[in-house]
Amino acid sequence: MDTIKDILSKTALSKEEIIRLLSLKNKEDNDLLIKKAYSIKLNSIGNKVFLRGLIELSNICKKNCFYCGIRSGNTNINRYSLSDDEVLQLVNFAQEKHLKEIVLQSGEVNNDDFVLRITKLITKIKKITSPDFRITLSLGEQSFETYKKWFDLGAQRYLLRIETSSEDLYKKIHPDNKIHNYNIRLQCLENIRKAGYQTGTGVMIGLPFQTIENLADDLLFMKKIDIDMVGMGPYLEHKDTPLYKYKDTLLQLNERFNLSLRMIAVLRIMMPYINIASTTALQSIVPMGREQGLKAGANVLMPNLTPGKYRGSYLLYENKPCIDEDSDECIDCLENRVKMAGEKIEYDIWGDSKHFIKRTKNE
Repeated sequence: MDTIKDILSKTALSKEEIIRLLSLKNKEDNDLLIKKAYSIKLNSIGNKVFLRGLIELSNICKKNCFYCGIRSGNTNINRYSLSDDEVLQLVNFAQEKHLKEIVLQSGEVNNDDFVLRITKLITKIKKITSPDFRITLSLGEQSFETYKKWFDLGAQRYLLRIETSSEDLYKKIHPDNKIHNYNIRLQCLENIRKAGYQTGTGVMIGLPFQTIENLADDLLFMKKIDIDMVGMGPYLEHKDTPLYKYKDTLLQLNERFNLSLRMIAVLRIMMPYINIASTTALQSIVPMGREQGLKAGANVLMPNLTPGKYRGSYLLYENKPCIDEDSDECIDCLENRVKMAGEKIEYDIWGDSKHFIKRTKNE
């Protein structure tokens, strides 16, 4: 059997090898994996960190996913939606802080009013930003026509997390109805790419019923669909969700954290030029979690620009960090953390996925 060093010397990994890397328990072998991933990141991207200013537009959602705190069936939260003026103020703030991108994220809604509102909002944002300012959307499942319309208006990136590439597991963590359909999710990812976006997805790590084999398949899925950017992190339970009853069956938090780092590291080895976010969920478990994510191969951080009065209402999971900080504090905190990790924030640069650039040159 190959040693871990032997596996890490390969340019392509089999499913069995991915499972071995994700299953590492030995600290020395685990350190080898993290160091290998970080060296690949340095060679392919450098020690650069790109900041994306996150705006949590609304917690109104038509979906009722069993893992999510803003699910439509949760009556214990205050629903909100930022006004256009509030969003534009945050965009101006991002520019003042030399950020070259914002991420518009919300609960999933796809009615005509919502589509029209986003259409107008993108137009307003483009009017007050420089031509190279980037807009990432994370607004769920929409029609191809909607995706294309928003892209043509100036949105460049779209993140739609699959949450799991296993159809069986997908059905266990979602209601069994038309608006929670695995194949529709896949079709939307395909449509996003076809519309021209830098396309992103992601999964939760440590879900109830999930196996290491599932996670290995998740990584192979991302490789197969040739994804440009990824946001994935540990599953964290929320008491107002159906999956909360399985909390005693979950991996311990530190195990979910370390497994998430290994997922980032293995994906960086498999796809050297993609953008990988070090997610806030990592920091929910370990105070310096996002920095460890950078050391495992991630290269994107998303400071939260959402006004403080709304942050406590956008809780996908419990114990979300930074909900008491204002936007200035959030960015300043990230600056210090990145420096401590030996990384460098790249301001005034949009940080397009090198994988996307290479991919589109070959199409």
